[in-house]
Amino acid sequence: MKKLIIFLALVASATSVLGQEKLTRLLRQPDIHGDTVAFVYAGDLWIASAKGGDARRLTSDEGMEYFPKFSPDGRWIAFTGDYSGSRQVYVISVDGGAPRQLTFYNDVGALPPRGGIDNRILDWTPDGKNILFLPHRVPWSDRMARPYIVPVAGGMETPLAIPEGGGGMYSPDGTKLVYTPIEREFRTWKRYRGGRAQDVWIYDLASNKSEQITNSPYTDNQPVWIGDTIYFNSDRPAGNAKEAGRLNLYAYDLKTKQTRKVTNHADYDVLWPSADKSQIVYENGGYLYRFDGQKSERIPIHVYGDFRNTLPYFKNVKDNVEGYSLSPSAGRIVFTARGELFTVPAKEGEIRNLTQTPGIRERDGIWSPDG
Repeated sequence: MKKLIIFLALVASATSVLGQEKLTRLLRQPDIHGDTVAFVYAGDLWIASAKGGDARRLTSDEGMEYFPKFSPDGRWIAFTGDYSGSRQVYVISVDGGAPRQLTFYNDVGALPPRGGIDNRILDWTPDGKNILFLPHRVPWSDRMARPYIVPVAGGMETPLAIPEGGGGMYSPDGTKLVYTPIEREFRTWKRYRGGRAQDVWIYDLASNKSEQITNSPYTDNQPVWIGDTIYFNSDRPAGNAKEAGRLNLYAYDLKTKQTRKVTNHADYDVLWPSADKSQIVYENGGYLYRFDGQKSERIPIHVYGDFRNTLPYFKNVKDNVEGYSLSPSAGRIVFTARGELFTVPAKEGEIRNLTQTPGIRERDGIWSPDG
C-alpha cells in the first residue's frame, strides 16, 4: 500500500508538471471583460476564458496586431493593426470577421523598440461611442504621444486637452482620466530613477485640472481605475528583498489617499495591466494573471495553431550577402549570407552550406592561405 501511494503521488506530480509544460507562454498585452480575456500571441489577436482553457484566434494577417481592448458591452475589440505599412486603429467583433479601420493618419514610420507603438489603444469611453488611443503627434518628437479619441461609428479623431501622456484609463463615469504624463513603458530601463521616471496623475476633463497622486523617484505607470481604487505598476522598494526592483501592482484608495501593494512577483515584472469594472488582467513571465481585488491567479491558457513562421523553409539568400573571401586557388569563394557560410564555385559545381545552423549567426568568413 505504501508503494502504491508513492506511485500515485509520483503520477499526480508528473501529470501536474506535464500540464504546466503545455501552457502557452509569451502571451502579451491582455485585456479582460467579464469571463473573457483577449491578448496578443505571435502577432495575432486571441481570446480565451478568464478561467483558462483553449484560446481562439481572431486575426491571422501577416501584419502585427497590438493592445486589444474590449468595448464596455464586450461585443467589440479595438486594437492597433499594422496592415498597410502604418499602424492604425481598428475594431473587430469578438465573434471574428473582417476588422474595420477607424484612423487613416500617416504614422511616424519605423521607430526603434524603445520609441513605442504609434496609435496604441488605451481604453473606450464608458458609453462605448469612442476609442481612446495614443498617437505620436506632438510636434517636438516622434517618440512622444498625446491621447486622442476616435468615434467607433467613423469620423475624425479629436485630441484631448492633455498635451502629452502615456498609459491611461477613464474613470467609471467618464469625467476623468488617470494617466502618466510620461510614456516610457517601451524603454525597459530597469531600476531607472532619472527624469523620465513616471508618476500617476488624474486629469479632470470637465475643469481641465490635474492632480498628481504619486510622487516618488521610482517608476509608477500603467494605471487602471476600478470604482474608488486606482491600481498602477511600481518598482518601489518592497518588504521582500527578492521583489526589489520588480514592477508589481499597487492600489491607491481615492478616499483615504493610502497606497498598498497587492501583488508579490519576485521573478518577473508585472506588465500591461488592464481592467474592466471589477478585475485586472496582466502579464508576468509570459503568462497571464487575473487579479480580482483580493488575490492574483494565473490563467492556464493553451494556444494551438499552425504557426507557419515556426516551420522550416528554404530561403534564397543572394540579397543578404555581407562578406566574401577568395580561396587560394581562386576556384571557389566563401560568402557570408544571413548568418550562414557558403562556398560557391567560380564556374560549374555545387553551392555548399558549410555551417547549416539556422539558430546561430556566422559572419566574416575568410579562407586560410593553405585552403
